[in-house]
Amino acid sequence: MYKINLRHTQRFQGIVNAFLKHGFGHILFRLGLTSQTTPKLEGNDMNMQDIGMRLRKTLQDLGPAFIKLGQVASSRRDLIPEQISLELAKLQDHVTPIPYDTVRDIVESELESTLEDLFAYFNKEPLAAASIGQVHVAELHTGEKVAIKVQRPGIRSTIEKDLAILRDLADYLEGNAEWAKSYRLIDMIDEFARSLKDELDYRIEARNCERIAKQFEEDITIHIPAIFPGLSTSKVLTMEMIDGIKVNDLMQLDTKGYDRKVLAARIANSLLHQMFVAGFFHGDPHPGNIYILPGNVVSYLDFGMVGRLSEDMKYHFASLVIHLRSGDTKALLKTFSAMEILSEDTDLRLFKRDIEDLQNRYYDIALTEVSLGEVFLELFQVAYRHHIQVPTEISMLGKAILTSEGLLTELDPDISIMKYVEPFGKQLLAERFAPKRLLEKSWDGMIENLEIISQLPKDLKSIATTIKKGKLQLDINVQQVQIFLNRLDRISNRLSLSIILLSFSILMVGLIVGASIAGQTNMLWNFPVLEIGSIVATLMFLYLIFSIFRSGRM
Repeated sequence: MYKINLRHTQRFQGIVNAFLKHGFGHILFRLGLTSQTTPKLEGNDMNMQDIGMRLRKTLQDLGPAFIKLGQVASSRRDLIPEQISLELAKLQDHVTPIPYDTVRDIVESELESTLEDLFAYFNKEPLAAASIGQVHVAELHTGEKVAIKVQRPGIRSTIEKDLAILRDLADYLEGNAEWAKSYRLIDMIDEFARSLKDELDYRIEARNCERIAKQFEEDITIHIPAIFPGLSTSKVLTMEMIDGIKVNDLMQLDTKGYDRKVLAARIANSLLHQMFVAGFFHGDPHPGNIYILPGNVVSYLDFGMVGRLSEDMKYHFASLVIHLRSGDTKALLKTFSAMEILSEDTDLRLFKRDIEDLQNRYYDIALTEVSLGEVFLELFQVAYRHHIQVPTEISMLGKAILTSEGLLTELDPDISIMKYVEPFGKQLLAERFAPKRLLEKSWDGMIENLEIISQLPKDLKSIATTIKKGKLQLDINVQQVQIFLNRLDRISNRLSLSIILLSFSILMVGLIVGASIAGQTNMLWNFPVLEIGSIVATLMFLYLIFSIFRSGRM
């Protein structure tokens, strides 16, 4: 049976009791977390929706760390069955507000001054209360209205204890269950812990807010609340008070004369700009975090959860969208391969068949009838069946798109987010293959390969020594041969390109320097040697670039 750290015994027992209370005793026993079993859930209790409901109630009872874990898990349709994910998405905080005297003590301690000196007015009643903190409305002596987020006392130690227990459990499960190892449970818990700890530091949220605000400095249709750094710490965050209409309050929007179609378009474009242009986006764009201001201005709130996309991930996601839309199964498989997420257990033939089945369901359907979020949820479910772990960035992106898509459909039933995504995707693909970008990538590749070549003698000597000692081991997985050959092909192509470029550079420099020293022209038998040589070499270079990219191995 699993042994818990002595410091966490009491909390661990509370966690076990919560799962037992909601009927998960049999599962705990099978995982080795309890010494005795309870009757297995039977009949209707075995359906996924009921299990999801029980799990949601359990996590809600266990507090903030487990509530957040459930909310994150609800977006992982590649790992969690759909019915359970839908139940986990309903997780909400049900907490008692922090008493005003405690709030006052925290604010004054953090900001090192009295409440009266800091604010002209401070509302004792919270505007909103959650498991990590609560928000109060106040007014500065300068007359500006502000919203002050105050962190609950002792919440950090509570969450850190729960995270330590989750990390120990993940370590235990990876050592005793193949499914936990195949899904890299430890890595998932570590990623979740980093994200949650960031939410506990309000200075990080303030930086996230300011970073997204810079994306829209020139766009008067999007408003991000201003942060007051002098009145903010890791436990207190003071920002501009947004006095608008919640985006899903359709009746009030219509009464005030707002244009819902314009609002939907602005939200779609601003979110996709964050994702595909800036690569840094609001990770939880639900209705409570989006308000509408006069002039159809969209304002985003709460930047505790953000997503990041590297240049490669932006390109991969754009490729998935374009290839899904065009029905190019072969290109889709290449994209999954390039993302390096195919596991050794993946049967490529069956995976290709399931991808084709998915595309056939959406073939020749009008864009207005296609839900991009739903398409990607189905794609995640296909990945789940084939033991493919979707990167966290992509799953968060999928969740953000699904959340915003539901909101956009409420505002404008005729909207199709696919229509808004496609131009961004095509722009990303065009930028990826722009001549300047290709030259930069080729140069980087040449430098990288020159470093590899410089280390080659040392590596060969090391291999020869290993062989002489009889310690060389070969571990070849037949299912991975094609992936290995693809990578080898890519390396050889890039190496060839680098050598040609290097040779061309040395030859041209030598000819120019030689002609300069000798005081000769570039003419040989009345032919402009350097000019013709440069043209020929350039054509060879362009041909190499074309052939490598045509093979899909760059």
